[in-house]
Amino acid sequence: MEVKRICAAYWSATGNTDKTVNTIAETLAEKLGVPLERRNFTRPSDRAEDLSFTGRDLVVFGMPTYAGKLPNKMLPYVQQQIHGNGALAVGVVTFGNRSYDNSLAELCAALEADGFHTVAGGAFACRHAFTDALADGRPDWDDKRQMGEFAARIADKVKDLTDIPAPVAVPGDAAAPYYVPKGTDGQPVKFLKAKPQTDLGKCTDCGACARLCPMGAINPSNVAEVPGTCIKCQRCVRKCTKHAKYFDDPAFLSHVAMLEQNFTEPKENEVYL
Repeated sequence: MEVKRICAAYWSATGNTDKTVNTIAETLAEKLGVPLERRNFTRPSDRAEDLSFTGRDLVVFGMPTYAGKLPNKMLPYVQQQIHGNGALAVGVVTFGNRSYDNSLAELCAALEADGFHTVAGGAFACRHAFTDALADGRPDWDDKRQMGEFAARIADKVKDLTDIPAPVAVPGDAAAPYYVPKGTDGQPVKFLKAKPQTDLGKCTDCGACARLCPMGAINPSNVAEVPGTCIKCQRCVRKCTKHAKYFDDPAFLSHVAMLEQNFTEPKENEVYL
């Protein structure tokens, strides 16, 4: 099977899935001597149309892990508007140093259902979206070295393919429920209605948070208002150069504190071919 193009396709609220997918895709393009194209579908405008590939493509498809699975508000787009058309695919998930649980299994299953043929899968630890206390600085140079080695192994596998491969085997249950967040007392916490607050003393009303929000949830006419669905991705918090965005929901903060107390030990990346 001859690959004519590498495609990096990803949803990346805070940038780490972007870095991970592109590091792998760039090495693959170099090893296979083919061009690389990028398809970033993070913003609502990027998801206005379906995303289709061909049987000559090798797609590195990346998503972050939210509560042990794929972000539930993004799953319909992946299931309904992504079309593999026989393309080969590498499923990639990132996770914030707790666990990727069932996200990789869910992604690979979705890609197979979308008409891709999965040839590899990988889960990579990255700085947690909620806090710098978990995996700060990752992906680091060693992570990127591992991503490059992973890509080189994929390139070797693809070069030797003569028939459509069997789906890559990865751990987890695609149909498993989401992880239930807990607070510092060990009890489940609910913060679905939590939304970012705005420090008006710091905010310059530049509008970047509204433009960058993956859900289009922030009112561009008044960025202190969040009338839409917030998925707690932290993009507005991470991207605000004035540090004017923050969360103050007690349940959310208790969950963050629990993560900081229990999941600081660096996790290893895991790959499957």
